[in-house]
Amino acid sequence: MQVILSWRIWPVLQLFFLGGLALVAVGLVITYNGLVQKSQMANNGWSDIDVQLKRRANLIPQLVSTIQGYAAHEKGLFTEVAEKRAAAMAAGDDPAGRAAAETALSRPVARMMAVAEDYPDMKASQNFLELQRELSDTEDKIEMARRFYNGAVRELNTMVESFPANLFAGMFGFRTRTFFEIEMPDRALPKVDLGGAG
Repeated sequence: MQVILSWRIWPVLQLFFLGGLALVAVGLVITYNGLVQKSQMANNGWSDIDVQLKRRANLIPQLVSTIQGYAAHEKGLFTEVAEKRAAAMAAGDDPAGRAAAETALSRPVARMMAVAEDYPDMKASQNFLELQRELSDTEDKIEMARRFYNGAVRELNTMVESFPANLFAGMFGFRTRTFFEIEMPDRALPKVDLGGAG
């Protein structure tokens, strides 16, 4: 009688075992797909940042050329801008290294824009105004892309470090990523004189 009962229980145990394996497999697939999705969002965010940083890097020589025509004596500043731009373009895809290089570039660019404030003829130049507007627009886009990327990285990092994904993330090559933090100095905004109206 006991042999018959154990014989009848065996298929039930096999069914539970196979059901458990199927649940683990489904959980693994869902976890893997979630990690892939979060990783792709972070990749997309980084790509957007890269596009905007390259756009800014392409605007800088035009700004230097325009400002140089009015402030040729600022040669040291223009050299610094060129060096920092080259370093930023060579920084690659490491968010921490790229952020440091871009922050270092932002400082002399802000000083260069401040120099432009001392030259009313340049400030009135349509070419300079257009470049200034494009640079401002690009910096806004960099900030939006940075927020998107950091949000995607936060979600990926949370998933990579959370149970049960943390059991499989390393196996599949998913790692936490570094946030992109860039310090953009205050832009040189045109001065508005409201005292003269009356």
